[in-house]
Amino acid sequence: MILCRLLVLVMAVFGAGVLATDDGTRIANRTIERTVQLRTHSLFAPYIDQDLQNRWWDFGADAYVNTNKHVRLTRQRSSLMGWLWSRLPLTASNFVIEVEFKISGDSTHLFGDGLAVWLTKERAQPGPVFGNIDKFEGLGIFLDTYANGRHGIVFPRVLAMLGDGKTNYDQDHDGEGNKIGACSANYRRTNVATKIKITYVKDVVLDVKLQYKGWDDWTDCFTINGISLPMNPYVGFSAMTGDVSDAHDIISVSTSSAILSAPEAQRNKIRTPFTAATASYSILKILLFVGVCAGGWYGWTNYGRQRFGGRSGGLGGGLGGGLGGGRSGLWQDPKRF
Repeated sequence: MILCRLLVLVMAVFGAGVLATDDGTRIANRTIERTVQLRTHSLFAPYIDQDLQNRWWDFGADAYVNTNKHVRLTRQRSSLMGWLWSRLPLTASNFVIEVEFKISGDSTHLFGDGLAVWLTKERAQPGPVFGNIDKFEGLGIFLDTYANGRHGIVFPRVLAMLGDGKTNYDQDHDGEGNKIGACSANYRRTNVATKIKITYVKDVVLDVKLQYKGWDDWTDCFTINGISLPMNPYVGFSAMTGDVSDAHDIISVSTSSAILSAPEAQRNKIRTPFTAATASYSILKILLFVGVCAGGWYGWTNYGRQRFGGRSGGLGGGLGGGLGGGRSGLWQDPKRF
């Protein structure tokens, strides 16, 4: 019975190993198996060193640093503009950028304009598009909180544009004329930390998610397949206020290089020999091992019967009598208690 249970346990473990699957972020027919954080493109408090500088980042215009809280791109005042840019280009082909930000202000009906996340060939060039230049080359993701035109779109809004270096941002229609993906989300003045997560796999997919409803509660914003970003872009953030205003803060930036699994077809090709011939051979070895153990157990018990069978009564009687008498004598001896 014990051997049968062991056999069932071994088979269960063996089977679990065969059926186990990868558990990670799904990208087309692959998964992100692990990520490696890039210090050169990540930013955390206190943001600056003893020389009031940061080795990997520059900030300018109206932006300033509160070492305990954030890099504030703009205060809640009209006609301000601020920016934050990486000093080095991002060389990873596949990456994940997770940004914690905060957009807040006193007003509940008139506020703006919003902030932008950039992955572009240029860096730190002020302009009219959320504080950055127009006709940019690369990706701009705009967290727009103010509607410039009249339309049925719900704000606040997230919108992405892939610039070619020649096309103007559609300012009058809030980027609708050249968007590649968008969604509406109430990320302003929330009770939880607001984050945006940008996942890019070279020439395959761009995926954008938001956290604004609850901690670690990620909401899909948009996914774009077959997209190609410029090689080695700079990572940047900018914000602008006009007649209306808000405080726009960058709290942290975590950029990681993404290590992908092998394509699904290749993994299946590798697994096929194992699940057929190799699996059968492994099961056969387990059965042979169990058979040898069973034979050894049977031989040992048979040897014990032949060796002690004729004296089992005397052995049992001697042990039983001696132990029983000894215990009785110890318990009844008044000198011991």
